[in-house]
Amino acid sequence: MPNRVLIADDDRAIRESLARALELEGYSVVTAADGVEALTRLRRDSFDALVVDVMMPHIDGLAVCRVLRADGDRTPMLLLTARGGTPDRVAGLDAGADDYLAKPFSVRELLARLRALLRRAELTPGAGERNEAGAPLRIASLRVDPAARRAWWADEELRLSKTEFDLLELLVRNEGIVLDHATVYRRIWGQELGTDAKNVAGYVGYLRRKLSDAGAPDLIRTVRGVGYAARRP
Repeated sequence: MPNRVLIADDDRAIRESLARALELEGYSVVTAADGVEALTRLRRDSFDALVVDVMMPHIDGLAVCRVLRADGDRTPMLLLTARGGTPDRVAGLDAGADDYLAKPFSVRELLARLRALLRRAELTPGAGERNEAGAPLRIASLRVDPAARRAWWADEELRLSKTEFDLLELLVRNEGIVLDHATVYRRIWGQELGTDAKNVAGYVGYLRRKLSDAGAPDLIRTVRGVGYAARRP
């Protein structure tokens, strides 16, 4: 079976040229145009390696990396960036990336780095595997159990509707990342943001009240004009 690689880059020309180059080398390639699409694909399927651009709209490459590592996903990741300075490389590696390549780059070098990542993964027990989707999630004293569909603040269980639980799980699983209104609506209701967009704000309000009643601080932050994020107090 060929190695499966996800390429995430908002530059269509780069995305398509890399896909063609990897396919010519025998890889099976899937592409994503931004971080939101990349995370959606990663949660539906598994890959042997990831090639992810840092500067992408909505959710950038560093955030994609942090989310995956927080979920226990250790799939080898090569970050691409137009910024090649030492602080930028350090930021990428600290986020959990395995390698870092500055633009403009040689496709031959990218292929060599990708081969090296895959070789290292073969020698690392558990590499490329992720935690079970139902593994408990935590922020401070908040615990969310996706498998049981239950949530607690400290020792108090939260009484949540199906939609409230789905929204809480989505925000906690993407801790620290601002999810825009359209992304939240699509992930929770399975369709594009429509005239009933106030549903998002309404359910965020319900969640905040129930967390507050249980004694939790303000874990769900509003980013005006953008969306929402779960952040530690």
